Amino acid sequence: MAAEKLTNVELESIRLLDSKARTVPSETIANFDLEEDVSTPFGPMHVIAHGDRRLPAIVTYHDIGLNSTSCFQSFFNYPDMQAVMKSFCVYHLNALGQQESALTLPLGLGTVQDIPAAEYVYPSMDQLAEMILPVVDHFKIKTFIGLGVGAGANVLSRFALLYPGRVDALVLINGNVTQAGWIEWGYQKWNAWYLKSGMMTSGVEEYLLWHWFGNKTMETNYDLVHVYSEYIKSLNPVNLGHFVSTYIKRTDLGITRELDPMKKSSAKNFSCPVMLVGGDNSPHLDDTVEMNGRLDPTNSTWMKFECGGMILEEAPGKLSEALRLFLQGMGYATWRYPAQQMPSV
Repeated sequence: MAAEKLTNVELESIRLLDSKARTVPSETIANFDLEEDVSTPFGPMHVIAHGDRRLPAIVTYHDIGLNSTSCFQSFFNYPDMQAVMKSFCVYHLNALGQQESALTLPLGLGTVQDIPAAEYVYPSMDQLAEMILPVVDHFKIKTFIGLGVGAGANVLSRFALLYPGRVDALVLINGNVTQAGWIEWGYQKWNAWYLKSGMMTSGVEEYLLWHWFGNKTMETNYDLVHVYSEYIKSLNPVNLGHFVSTYIKRTDLGITRELDPMKKSSAKNFSCPVMLVGGDNSPHLDDTVEMNGRLDPTNSTWMKFECGGMILEEAPGKLSEALRLFLQGMGYATWRYPAQQMPSV
């Protein structure tokens, strides 16, 4: 049999494209409905809102080293979260001076603008919580569901204790109830000193990555960790240093679990439902265990996922499902996209 003659085929229609590296989203390209600086007694709070403002409100608060975009945008863009986005208006709060492109504190603070930088005092954790009240009043939010991560969970917890009538529920990721331990205080004290001096050292970068992810994720999920390693380069070190200093000076929340019905009404604790979430390999897992031990078991739930500390990035599917069921259990109607109608985000 004669061998078949092969002809050359020109693959003119095929082009090789380099895959785009993943990056942390930027506020400048974020798809949001409203962006506003709201005046408070301690300075303006930068707020980004998504959704119909006639719908029930979810208020978010980010962790140290992050802002509303780097902490929450990917999670709220996750396909399964579109059910929540259709049913709520989400208000993302940025701690003072932590938003993208923020001026170095104390610049840009209005009436306190002329305070020398060396004399400027950043708000305490309780004062950061107080800053939320004029924001929710500004947007005419009567009550809201709080979603906080790390330091943001602590701020929202304080607000819920100060103004229990304004919070319908809390979702606390890597939440903590105690003051900083000696090891955390020591590391963060040095970090804050370098940051306030305008230096983002390699030691600070390593600590931030550990704080966000934990050791196991840093060793096994290189791509995700690399994204946030690059993101760190965009942070304002002085402003972050102020936030870190405030966080390590936090006081104990002072809540106690009281099972005696006669004493329960006088015990300090949350009056709203609480969903507390931790990661199996999170560096903050013990903090969530401690906090869970102080919560009222009749209105709280503790959940642990198989992931590190960045739960919104590492386990968005499990967290979105848990959040949806938590909201439905409170009587909120959330619907879910059929698989064939899943929207693109």
